Amino acid sequence: MPKLHECDVADLRPTQITVGMFEVEDKRKMLAAFSKHERRDFLQAHAIPAVRGLDNKLYITDHHHLGRALFDDRFDSAFFLVEADLSALDETSFWQHMHQQQWAHPIDASGKRRDYASIPHHLEDLLDDPYRSLAGYVRNAGGYEKTPTPFAEFLWADFFRTRIMLDGSRGTFNRAVERSVSLAHSEAAHALPGYLPLAKS
Repeated sequence: MPKLHECDVADLRPTQITVGMFEVEDKRKMLAAFSKHERRDFLQAHAIPAVRGLDNKLYITDHHHLGRALFDDRFDSAFFLVEADLSALDETSFWQHMHQQQWAHPIDASGKRRDYASIPHHLEDLLDDPYRSLAGYVRNAGGYEKTPTPFAEFLWADFFRTRIMLDGSRGTFNRAVERSVSLAHSEAAHALPGYLPLAKS
C-alpha cells in the first residue's frame, strides 16, 4: 500500500486546466463544518494521488476540487500518495507517459483541448468550468453512476455544454441541474460512462 505523505498545499501542481467552482465551494463548506480532528481524519482518508515528476514536483492526478478548496481556505498542508515516480523523465517523455496513463487532462473551460503547457502550475490558477460542476451535481442527483472511467465528469460536462445554457448564477445553475438529470437519462446520453436509462414502468 502506498505510503501516506504530507506536504504544503501550495506544492501541489494540477494536471488539468479547470475545476467546477460550485463544487469547490461545496468542499470548502464541508471542510469548515469539520472539527480540526475530523478534518485531519477526512484528509488522510481522502489522500490526494500524485505523481513525482519534473524537477521532483508533485503533480496531482485526482481530487483537484479538494486541493483547490484547501488552497482557497489557506490550509497549510495536505495528505498525498505517490502513484509513480517519473522524475527521471524529460518533459516530453513525462507528458507522454501522463497521457498514456490518462493522468492529465488539458481541456479548457470551453471544452477545447490545449497543449500541456496550458496546464497551470498552481491550484490557485485553475479556471472555472461551470459545466464540470453541473456534471458533478447531476451525478450526485442520480443522473448517472460513478464510474472508474478517467475524467468521466468532463465527458458529461461536454454533453451538457451543447444542450444546457448557464449564466454563472446559482439560481440558473440549480434549475439546470433538474433539467440535466432528465437529459442524462435520455437516449442521447447512452454512450456516456455511467449512463442510467430510465426504468420502464
